[in-house]
Order: sequence, then C-alpha cells, then structure tokens
Amino acid sequence: MAKTRTKAAKKGKAAPKPSHAKKPHEESPSAKIEKGDVVWIDYEGWILNPDGNRILFDTTREELAKKEDKHDEKKMYSEFPIIVGHGRVLPGLDEALLVAEIGKDLELTIPSEKGAGERDPKLVELHPMREFLRQEIDPHVGMEVTLTGRRGTITQVTGGRVRVDFNNPLAGRTLLYRYIVTKKAFGTEERLRAILEMDYGLPERFQITINDGTADIVVPDVCKTDERWFVSKFRVVADFRDFLGLEKIRFVEEYTKPAPAKAPTKAEAKAVEKAAEEAPPVPPPTEERAEEELPPDEKAPEEL
Repeated sequence: MAKTRTKAAKKGKAAPKPSHAKKPHEESPSAKIEKGDVVWIDYEGWILNPDGNRILFDTTREELAKKEDKHDEKKMYSEFPIIVGHGRVLPGLDEALLVAEIGKDLELTIPSEKGAGERDPKLVELHPMREFLRQEIDPHVGMEVTLTGRRGTITQVTGGRVRVDFNNPLAGRTLLYRYIVTKKAFGTEERLRAILEMDYGLPERFQITINDGTADIVVPDVCKTDERWFVSKFRVVADFRDFLGLEKIRFVEEYTKPAPAKAPTKAEAKAVEKAAEEAPPVPPPTEERAEEELPPDEKAPEEL
C-alpha cells in the first residue's frame, strides 16, 4: 500500500505529526479522477419507462434489491472497483465518472445511445421448437436461453416456433443511475489488488512483492484448482501491463511438503508413562451369559 502523504518537515526540525492523517483511499471529495484510474463505486441502476415507472435492473445495495424483489442469493452486494474511461461500464456512466467527486451522492440519466445502444430488429429471431426440445428446454416467455453461442430472452411461444430477442435487455432504454464513487486506488500495490478484485476476486489472499517493474505474486491455494482463475489470469495480466506499467509479472505456485511428525521428547514420554501409572485401575469386564435363562413357563417345549 502507498504510504500516507504528509507535508515535508522544515529544515532542521522534525516534521509535525498530523492530527488527521488520511489513508491513500481517503482522498478528499474534490480529488480529481482521470482516465485509467481505478475507483470503487456503489450504485443502483434503473430502467425508466415512458409511462414514468421505473424498474431496478442492477445494484450493489442488498437492502434495495430485496425491497424491489430483485435479490440474488449468489451475488455479492458491495461496492466494486472499475478502471475509468476504458469501457468497463456503459459509455454515459464512464464519461460521468471522469468528472465525479469522491464521496458525493450523484444521479445520472443516460439515453439509449450512451447506454446499451438502440435495439436491432435483426436480432429478434424465430427458432423451431425442436431446437429447444433437443436441449431439454421447455420454453416460456421471459426465459433466458443460449443458442448458437448467443444469449437471448424468449419473447413469444406460438405453435412450433419460439421468438428469441438477442438484443441487450437494456438496449433502447433510458437509464437512471444513482451512485457514489467511494474511493480511489493509489500506489502500484493498491491498484494491483483492485484489479485482482475486479477481474477475479479474493485480492487479500494473494502475496505480492513489487521491485523494479516486476511483480511477484504468490497464488493462494484456492486458485490451484479453480477453473475460473485459469480464465481470469489472462485478463489480469493484460490489465496489469496496460494500467500499471509493469514490465514483468510472475505468478508463483507453492507446494510445501508437510513437516514429519515430531517424536516425543524423553520428558514427554516419561510424563505419558507417569500418567498411565497414576490412572485408576480399570475393573475387569464381567462375563456375560451366552444365553439368559428363561423361566420354565417361557421355555420352548423341547427345553422342558
């Protein structure tokens, strides 16, 4: 992490201890955000319908997701980092982040041309029912499906045909964002960990050493068998090179041999023997009769 910046000491005198030193990510709300910066955002995104109604389509705020019946148990609801000005979010939001103030509640309306774009009628297609039956899919309106490597939404099911819309669900929509830029990454290591969080996750579990343009990163055990890491690693490397200026990135996988079982010392062995000698004697087990004798009136006829 980058160190807290303080005013230089006057010549011949020790630097006064600041009374409210800030951490790097606690920059004042007027801090400038530039293209290529890594910032964390907390937001809610709404679709604005022509009739004035609005529909929540995404948020980092769990309570709001529950309130609007959009909660996803598999999703982690928290602020997340993005690289500003490089198409990681919708164009209208990307532009707004360049003039945003850190820590300030902001609101932004995005027209479709600066959002997900206009709807393309050519991306609405009719597919025969047998395509879905082959995949054991029972199609219904609103279902999201993947056909020919594309993801779309079923909009109509009639007879032997199914209409699928492959447009982005936000295409042609006016959007409203309410958001806060909560902090900004400073220093190479903080930016590096932010990129790990953005492209993969678990940034705190990586051990990182940076020297002379080279980053040595010890991979945590969870990554060694995680297929998602195998895919994410290439994007992580590309972002490190493009936005951190690192000349070399080395990922290190460590496999350590378990230490052999330690033999007890003489003192420990004697302690065990002494404890065994001082333990109360265990009474011998009583013999159990192989068969409990039954009263005469309950014996089988051949036993009488």
